Amino acid sequence: MKTEISEKYFEEAKTLMPGGVNSPVRAFNAVGRTPLFIKKAKGSKIYDEDGNEFIDYVCSWGPGILGHARDEVIEAVKEACNYGLSYGAPTKKESVLAKMIRECIPHMEMMRMVSSGTEATMSAIRAARGFTGRDMIIKFAGCYHGHSDGLLVKSGSGLLSNAAPDSAGVPKGYSETTLVAFYNDEESVKKLFEKYSDKIACVIVEPVAANMGVVLPKKGFLNFLRDITKKYGALLIFDEVITGFRLSLGGASQYFGVTPDMTTLGKIVGGGMPVGVYGGRKEIMECISPLGKVYQAGTLSGNPIAMTAGIKTLELLMNDSGIYDRIDKKAAEIEKAFLKTRLVKVNRAGSLMSAFFSEKDVTDYNSSINSDTKKYADYFSHMLENGIYVAPSQFEAMFVSDAHTDEDIKKTCDVILSYKG
Repeated sequence: MKTEISEKYFEEAKTLMPGGVNSPVRAFNAVGRTPLFIKKAKGSKIYDEDGNEFIDYVCSWGPGILGHARDEVIEAVKEACNYGLSYGAPTKKESVLAKMIRECIPHMEMMRMVSSGTEATMSAIRAARGFTGRDMIIKFAGCYHGHSDGLLVKSGSGLLSNAAPDSAGVPKGYSETTLVAFYNDEESVKKLFEKYSDKIACVIVEPVAANMGVVLPKKGFLNFLRDITKKYGALLIFDEVITGFRLSLGGASQYFGVTPDMTTLGKIVGGGMPVGVYGGRKEIMECISPLGKVYQAGTLSGNPIAMTAGIKTLELLMNDSGIYDRIDKKAAEIEKAFLKTRLVKVNRAGSLMSAFFSEKDVTDYNSSINSDTKKYADYFSHMLENGIYVAPSQFEAMFVSDAHTDEDIKKTCDVILSYKG
């Protein structure tokens, strides 16, 4: 595998951007390699500047559920570009996409479009605080909800790989209102509510944790969160930036049969373009300016090009009833290959999965962080050298798309089975 051009570009990038990247995990620090510089992508494949071809299971960290550069989406975006890139004013497309989202996720009675998942979660929490008149929130160790100041407490994703559970530059006051519980540990949540009962505005959770690797909720855990938040008058926020439209058309709330007060979306909703969405019950969302006193704004919120990509992507998902069965079956084949190696523990929810180099089942934050990251780095190199691009971190997810062919899946399984550890 040639890497000379990527190495040259990386050296140049390091003189221009911190670590040579615009998002930390891309630096490949966790796997001890030079990052690939991608030139193009199509279907299930990505191609780097050195001319290497890879079967891609990162899928732009999730939005590529249809595969890269799906023709219908690209054509719609090209057409939309002819009418201008940004207006900073309302367009009909915002309402079209919102109605499609509400059709699939009915509890999102009203919503706001933003430009990233970080914006969506940050804004949802502000709305929850404004609606309840309370300041404290509960999040879970290892769950990542973007890089806003109050949420960088025991976060996951790249922060776990870099052994930095908290971020410098966050004033102490910002984190003092963030309470940390443990995912799948009901007692840790109960204790916080017992101590701060009338001060907690909301609980925010990834219904399927996907930033400490994929960790599924234990049976009844999400129902417990629904019940305890109702009991204490707090809101329940599902961060579905990753699971939304990935697990099902109705996201994790439909998949698990639990309805939160608010939901945040991203990734797939933008069809690969920068989009985030937050929404929920009408009475909560009516607290947002200009109707209410909770302020949130953005020039690029509801950008017409991003709306176009999202509309076409959701249209394709909504009109293809078989897609979720197909990607689930493909993911199941890969899971079987992992398990045959007897080297890893595998967690999977639909087309979302992680293979952990761990002797014990991974069911929570502690069992996740005790996985062998050095073995994962060795496995990553084996996959890359054999034309398979997986997440450059033990604590990220593997995504399967509808563009992955039977041949892609077979090759992937063969490469997994050839890894001897």
